[in-house]
Amino acid sequence: MSELKKFVREIPDFPKPGILFRDITGILQSAEGFKLAIDELQKIVEEAKPDVIVALESRGFLFGTPIAYNLNIPVVLCRKKGKLPCATVEKTYDLEYGSATVEIHKDAIQPGQRVLIIDDLLATGGTAKAAIDLAEMLGGKVVKLVFVMELLGLEGRRKLDGYDVGCVLSYEGA
Repeated sequence: MSELKKFVREIPDFPKPGILFRDITGILQSAEGFKLAIDELQKIVEEAKPDVIVALESRGFLFGTPIAYNLNIPVVLCRKKGKLPCATVEKTYDLEYGSATVEIHKDAIQPGQRVLIIDDLLATGGTAKAAIDLAEMLGGKVVKLVFVMELLGLEGRRKLDGYDVGCVLSYEGA
């Protein structure tokens, strides 16, 4: 979707030399860009007919919430460990240098619910795979994962093999 790409800034050598960072804040800072992103995500999401949206911290919250509102379904927050106040299930996964843990509330997904997972970026797929594991731990059926942007060179879809993945924007490289 080249029309949305005009709202994505490219910042060379961030966060370190040799990296071309693609910044989505231009989408959020433009009413036109944000509406366009939500509309495009909505088209991808509706065919999945989810019962609940799992939004990944933190930019997934920004994109998942208006879609949940439009579909009249609940939003489940998938947060970094220690941020949710009630009983949770958690999943630890590997990062390039270390690990991270995410959690969701134990009562957030009911057995058999159709779950859609949403985030701004599909890179290595680690966080999305952890969210899948959490949803399935609680008995949910993950019917789709959607992202605003995918970095194809990081091969995140490999970790999500067997799941339906949709993206609005795709970029070659990392």
